[in-house]
Amino acid sequence: MASVKIPAVVMRGGTNNGVFFNQRDLPADPAARDRLLVRLAGHPDACPMMGAGTDGAEPLKVVVVGKSMRLDADVDVLFGDIDATAERIVWSSRCGTLAGGVGPFAVQQGLVPVHEGSNVIQVWQQDPGRHLRSHVVVRDGDVIEEGMFLEDGSTFPAADVRLDYLDEGLGGILPTGQPQDTLDVPDLGCVPATLLNAGVPTAFVRATDLGLTGRELPDSLRRQAKALAVLDAVRIEAAARMGASAGVRAAARLLADLRIVWIAAPSAYRTGQGLEVPRANVDVLARVFAGGQAQRSLDGPAAIATAAAAALPGSLVSQVARTLPGVATRIGHASGVLTVDASVVRRSSGWIMERASMSRSARCLMSGWLHVPMSV
Repeated sequence: MASVKIPAVVMRGGTNNGVFFNQRDLPADPAARDRLLVRLAGHPDACPMMGAGTDGAEPLKVVVVGKSMRLDADVDVLFGDIDATAERIVWSSRCGTLAGGVGPFAVQQGLVPVHEGSNVIQVWQQDPGRHLRSHVVVRDGDVIEEGMFLEDGSTFPAADVRLDYLDEGLGGILPTGQPQDTLDVPDLGCVPATLLNAGVPTAFVRATDLGLTGRELPDSLRRQAKALAVLDAVRIEAAARMGASAGVRAAARLLADLRIVWIAAPSAYRTGQGLEVPRANVDVLARVFAGGQAQRSLDGPAAIATAAAAALPGSLVSQVARTLPGVATRIGHASGVLTVDASVVRRSSGWIMERASMSRSARCLMSGWLHVPMSV
């Protein structure tokens, strides 16, 4: 049977890998596009050996980038997770780590005009609808991938790709209007929390209130069924509180997106890679629970939320972190330290986040074609 060749690029963005596609190489019809991508990933297949997908333990991450028709953007982007069990793509993914690869990919694909030196690429993320600004350095017409920036969680140094998040929290970052709330968690009782919607819906709780330290590593925590059950109970209660006025569909999406971040005061710890992080190198410790699992690193949206919470007077994070006003926050996570700069201000409508920025790295790992049967 004849097959169709689809150009694809495997890129590392931040601490994740994903398959990047140029929008012009995919069907214009969203339903046909999704069927094609699901088949390219090898689904349906209990063990997807017939495609480019994963073993099902984690979703395959796909990124679709195309020229934008908007006046305020150069390219449009969709981040998606291919759900192996449901045989569908969840396009509401807020994959902040892979965002580092969007600007370099756009340059490599000829989607934006470039000049020598630093280029600013305006990016519109179609779902959930937000602006990003990617700073990409070009030399002799090509993206510079080599550099001295070493992102914790990555093995090799690379060029620095700075990302500016411009409208993450303009609608207000406190869904309940309070910097602190109290969650009534079954079998745990009343737990103080800061509920924030900046970058991604996030509930911050003190590690000590959960019987944790903030120095946990994901591999060891995944074997602790009781701790995972407590974190999931916190997630459900926080989602109910944050989405109390939302409709059924919005509440379901909130529950899927919500991160639980347990925090602790700065202390020395060892990363999942065995590296020692001195106490002096961090302002706050943070560990992330999302999708039913403890995460091996701090993803971009959760990092933005943590930095915003550190800058927010009265939040749990601001009480624990030693962030100075106007200074970026160094967040100690399971793979190392991520530095994020966030600015929050109080308006008549409440607290908003004006901006956030961080540095990521990106590298093209493979470019070629994926083959799919013509019958798909």
